[in-house]
Amino acid sequence: MPVEGGAPNFRRSGLGDSLNNWLGSKGRGIAIAVLCGTALASCNSAGSLSSPDITNAPAAGFASIKSGSEEEFIINVGRRIYFSEGSATVSDEAMMTIRNQATWLKTNRKWLVKVQGHADDPGSEAAQKTLSTQRANAVMAELVKLGVPQKRMWVKGYGVERPVTDCDKLTCQAQNRRVVVNLREEFDESAPQYKK
Repeated sequence: MPVEGGAPNFRRSGLGDSLNNWLGSKGRGIAIAVLCGTALASCNSAGSLSSPDITNAPAAGFASIKSGSEEEFIINVGRRIYFSEGSATVSDEAMMTIRNQATWLKTNRKWLVKVQGHADDPGSEAAQKTLSTQRANAVMAELVKLGVPQKRMWVKGYGVERPVTDCDKLTCQAQNRRVVVNLREEFDESAPQYKK
C-alpha cells in the first residue's frame, strides 16, 4: 500500500474515497497506531510471555501442613462449636463441624481429644461452669454417635475462666458460648483416664 506523508493512502489501495475521508488526518494516526499495535501483539506468541501461576500457589505459612497434624485439624476441619445463650443444644450448623471432626478423628486415631466447654451467659459462676460442662458433654456425645471412641475423649467445663479477650463485650459473649475440641497426645489431670 503506497504511503504519502507517513500515512497509508487508501484511495490508491482500492478502498475508496469514503474510508479515506472518514479517517481524515487524525483518523490516519489512529489507524496507524491500531495497525502497529496489532503487529506488535502478533509478534509475541502465547508461549513466550508467561506469568506465574499464583492462583494455585500454596498459601504463605501453610505450605508444609502435614496430613493428620493438629494444624490440619485446626485449619481444615475446625475445632470450635458455638451455642445459643443459656443452651447446651447442638445446632444444625454446629453438627456440620462435628461431622467433619468425627470423620477426621476416625482417620487420625493417634490423637486423644479434650472437649473444653466455655460459657458467658447470665447466672452465677457455678451455673456457668455447669452449662459449659453440659456443652462439652453434648459435643462429646455427638462425636461418640458418629463413631469416635469415648475412651479417647474427656470433657472439661471452664465456665467463665477462659474468655475470649480480643473483642468487644457483645461479640465476646457470643464467642465465649463455645466448645473447643483440642487434640492431645496424652491424657491430662482433668481426664478420668489420667494415670500418674
